[in-house]
Amino acid sequence: MNPVTIPVEPLDTTTGAGLASLVAARLCHDLVSPLGAIGNGVELLEMSGDHPGLANSPELTLIGDSVRAARSRVRYYRMAFGHAPADQRVAVAEITQLAQGYARDARLTVEVEGGGDASRIETRMLLLALMCMDSAMPWGGKVTVARKGQGWRLAGHASRTRPEPSLWRWLDAGPGQNPSPAPSEVHFAVLGTLAADHRLPIAWKVDAGGAEISF
Repeated sequence: MNPVTIPVEPLDTTTGAGLASLVAARLCHDLVSPLGAIGNGVELLEMSGDHPGLANSPELTLIGDSVRAARSRVRYYRMAFGHAPADQRVAVAEITQLAQGYARDARLTVEVEGGGDASRIETRMLLLALMCMDSAMPWGGKVTVARKGQGWRLAGHASRTRPEPSLWRWLDAGPGQNPSPAPSEVHFAVLGTLAADHRLPIAWKVDAGGAEISF
């Protein structure tokens, strides 16, 4: 499939959105190194023969699992919220890895269909949209991500949902008259603003059986 052409404008770092994306990229970048060092330290302890039984101890297992989860989440946030060159492309295999890593900490099962690659803007929108699906299905569910013509579609199915109309209205046209989201809900505002900035209208719906986002 031919790559999708996305309208691109240079990042304006004088705007709140532009500065926020740079701050997100900086924070995630600076956190990766210490988390990596901790992870390497845990691996060395697991291989060390100086402390028999330490590698299988519940304490070290907890530390190792927590570090791996933190590194995965930082990579996800860096891709979803951070700035990157507009002409950068991301392999769908990497998007799948990021999405499934995020799902392990949520109560979601994520399946990404297809191959090839996607623009950096598409990638940001996909990852932010997955966070919106997570907000709509906090008790668990399944999300399928697939190309739809020249765009993308995320379809979620769950036995129970939590619709928040005021949040989802952010996806219609950016800021408008929408109330400010809580920190745990900021992905709705970022996704809506990103879509408006790049003239990529979003279609969405949420009902008792799940949620859907396409662009």
